[in-house]
Amino acid sequence: MNIRNLFRKQLRLVIEWKEQNMNILFHQLDTPTNEIKNASKLIVAPGQGCLIVYDGKVMDTLTEPGIYPLQTDNHPFITTLLNVAQQAESEHKMRFYFFRTAELVNVLWGTASPVKYEEPHYHFPIALGACGNFSVQIADAATMFSTLLGTVSDYTAQDVQRLVSSRIVAPLTSYLAAKAFSYTEIDSHLLEISFVLKERTAEELMRLGLTLTDFRIDATTFDNETLTRINKIANMTAEKQAAQEVDLDYVGVQKLAALRDAASNEGGLAGAGLQLSAGAQLGKDVFSDIREKKDAAPIQEGDAGMRLQKLKQWHADGLINDEEYNQKKQEILSQI
Repeated sequence: MNIRNLFRKQLRLVIEWKEQNMNILFHQLDTPTNEIKNASKLIVAPGQGCLIVYDGKVMDTLTEPGIYPLQTDNHPFITTLLNVAQQAESEHKMRFYFFRTAELVNVLWGTASPVKYEEPHYHFPIALGACGNFSVQIADAATMFSTLLGTVSDYTAQDVQRLVSSRIVAPLTSYLAAKAFSYTEIDSHLLEISFVLKERTAEELMRLGLTLTDFRIDATTFDNETLTRINKIANMTAEKQAAQEVDLDYVGVQKLAALRDAASNEGGLAGAGLQLSAGAQLGKDVFSDIREKKDAAPIQEGDAGMRLQKLKQWHADGLINDEEYNQKKQEILSQI
């Protein structure tokens, strides 16, 4: 053994975590030697705690700031001389694991994979992602050391983030499957869902020595397939409402849409006499549907105004001729 290293191992040490990284929850401190000499000193600063492992066992957990004297079976020179047969190395090793006692706040999380359940009204599959933030604090350093850390020297905010995110999907899937919120209701239930997920996730983290002090869902997102289905339903609903404004059913609106597409397409109905005949017949079908509803109940002036504007737009687009425009206009005015 190098003489310099031999004498270095005989010195009493002052042990402290000087450069505390705010993103680290648990940190194994490197010391010049693990053969800590008796009467060495340990300094625990505010916001820190220290777990002392001696001879492979957790000897103590310190959570109050202060200076602590260390008692070991390693005595300067004497222990080294007694262990000449084992290369002057003592079997009594002491290691120090410092940890953060303050809360780690506003850690972002997100579901690693989408949560799937069935939409209750339209019965199509929904794939939902969620994200938010949480705060966590070490509740039992010894439990955390034995159940979660093992040989890990540093446990960071990113590690906690991955841990919490991995625990979210199962309870979220179970809860949404039971509640089956419509896609239009998800955002109005975020506080309720956050509370349930906090309770269920906190139980799991407590078993690992961590306390979940806060948990929030900030937003939810749907995958592209779900958004396509939602947009299709929204468009069809909007067209249905527009049809009701002018006394048409959904089929009638689709007929008018076909006329509009044909009028704007050079190869459409305007491109051939046969197609023009088909277009004329289609127009007659639409307005025969309108005429069948002329005995409907009187309408309000505001509704009539909207219908007249729509009718005027159709006339401007060339979808109806002057005679049809004037006829329908009189029908709407007569119902006021």
